[in-house]
Amino acid sequence: MKLMVVGASRGLGRAFVEGLGSAGDTVIGVSRRRPDGLRLPEGVELGWIEADLAEPLPAARWIEQQAPAQLDVLIYNLGVWEANAFSEAYNFLEDPDESIATMVAINITGTLMLLRRLIPRLLGSPRPQLILTGSTSGLRRSGQPEVTFGASKFALTGIADALRENFRDQRLAVTCLQLGYLNTDDGLEVPPETAAGRGEGRQIPLHDVIRIVSALLQLSPASFVRELVLPAIGDERF
Repeated sequence: MKLMVVGASRGLGRAFVEGLGSAGDTVIGVSRRRPDGLRLPEGVELGWIEADLAEPLPAARWIEQQAPAQLDVLIYNLGVWEANAFSEAYNFLEDPDESIATMVAINITGTLMLLRRLIPRLLGSPRPQLILTGSTSGLRRSGQPEVTFGASKFALTGIADALRENFRDQRLAVTCLQLGYLNTDDGLEVPPETAAGRGEGRQIPLHDVIRIVSALLQLSPASFVRELVLPAIGDERF
């Protein structure tokens, strides 16, 4: 399996890189900088492409040049949010224009430009898979006030819907993961029970997301998961 993770340097993206491959697989990470100290299973080949999608067009062109000719799985995990998001200090009316424009460029424009270049590399796979990391903030009636972040994640769901129809004949499996609050402080090296115990039930351990995605990668070509909503059990919105 050749798997590419866009937005791979830390948090969930790093967990995807470290936790999804097995002996004989190739994992390619994409981020502004390659992180140190990555721990992959024995026998997994690691590649890295350094690119900053805050400048969508040059980044997309560079990644296109460096990416393998064929991929089996593409995980698009990139997304940024407002400086005061998920806190009482958040106020949409105080968001600078430049910040809003940058968020749209990274979360929407960059996504479209890069997917247009990489999807053809998936289509030759026996089971091509595209997994988009969305958010429960992008769901209807999410209960979250962050306007630009919520709008961009809502757009991601629309991108997923349209891509399914564009490439249904080529049997491209497109899954949108709608994730709630994550415990990104504890990596996969932390025992799952310890990671799950933080946040009093309001944070999802990265281990749970890896288990879910690992199951997706093992499905037959006859099926796919259209959308998966994974909130924390203590999230009162769900």
